[in-house]
Amino acid sequence: MTQLRTVQVLGGGGAGSGAHVRSLAAGLVARGVRVTVCAPAELDRAHDFPGAGAYFVPVPPRGDPLSVGALRAVCSGADVVHAHGLNAAVRSALALAAQRVPLVVTWHSRPHGEGVRGQLLRLMERRAVRAAAVVLATSPELVDRARRRGARDARLGPVALPPPRDSADPPGEKERAELGAVSRPLVVTAGPLEPYRGHGTLLDASRRWLGHDPVPLVAVAGEGSRRAALQRRVDAEGLPVRLLGRRDDVTALLAAADVAVLAGRWAARAPLAREALRLGVPLVATAVGGVPELVGDAAELVPYGDSVRLASAVAGLLTDPARHAALAAAGPRQAAAWPTEEQTIAQVLSVYDELCAPGGGPGPRRGA
Repeated sequence: MTQLRTVQVLGGGGAGSGAHVRSLAAGLVARGVRVTVCAPAELDRAHDFPGAGAYFVPVPPRGDPLSVGALRAVCSGADVVHAHGLNAAVRSALALAAQRVPLVVTWHSRPHGEGVRGQLLRLMERRAVRAAAVVLATSPELVDRARRRGARDARLGPVALPPPRDSADPPGEKERAELGAVSRPLVVTAGPLEPYRGHGTLLDASRRWLGHDPVPLVAVAGEGSRRAALQRRVDAEGLPVRLLGRRDDVTALLAAADVAVLAGRWAARAPLAREALRLGVPLVATAVGGVPELVGDAAELVPYGDSVRLASAVAGLLTDPARHAALAAAGPRQAAAWPTEEQTIAQVLSVYDELCAPGGGPGPRRGA
């Protein structure tokens, strides 16, 4: 048997996709698969794909002929190409247009856009899923969306979080001191500062906490197009909110929190929710997308855009030690039921084997 060769393609997506590909690459290499990762150079600096045993080829997340040509050259020797995210999927489809190499697409999240941008995104979705032999979607809602867009084969493909890194520092103490939240409750959220992430609703809720003693501090990690507008509102209304910008220590910030908040309009994998539950940090989240299925009874769920319900749910956890303790204990139990890295890698490898089996691709290949 000859060695199975895969190319993992990443666009300019978030840290979650990069961490998943790093984990997947390490697991596949350990099973005798040759893995090449094509991604922007900054993602390799963040995730060290060669450190997982993969070959790395820097390819910018553009659809111009030069970038697509570079991707085509790498993919020409592959048995399976696996694209992660919409941008990577469309570019991979272009690169494979004249090749008989099966394409697997992992659909990590739903892109957002209105008007002309929304129409373009829908066209890209159709192009991506129709070019794929298999679409692995990270929530049941995305599976249905892929099928509506014309996917031939769309399956649920949950993505496991990599295990947490060990730290010698006591969890949260340094971060609370840095933020000035040693003697006041700390509420943490993280993610792009974009309209669909619900930061405006969170600011509305924070205004309702001004009468509390002590007043909770809201720490927001992330950057985006709404940064300036949100900061103007914080300053004008005197809200107890700190915009921290882009952070590489979100896990440590969450570990420091009394409550984590996910206020967005839609989420599939919801990395913040997953990390909060795994850490045992009580979570208040919007009941959207794949969130209810992900968290089960281990979080407080509120409607999207309802600042009154959001404020009440957070305040309730901060003032009810029994409920706070119950959710803190429920989070790790819920997290223990999620797919493991081992199960995630096994599912992906079974898809590769299926596509490369006689009649489904170039033939069975595994190991050296």
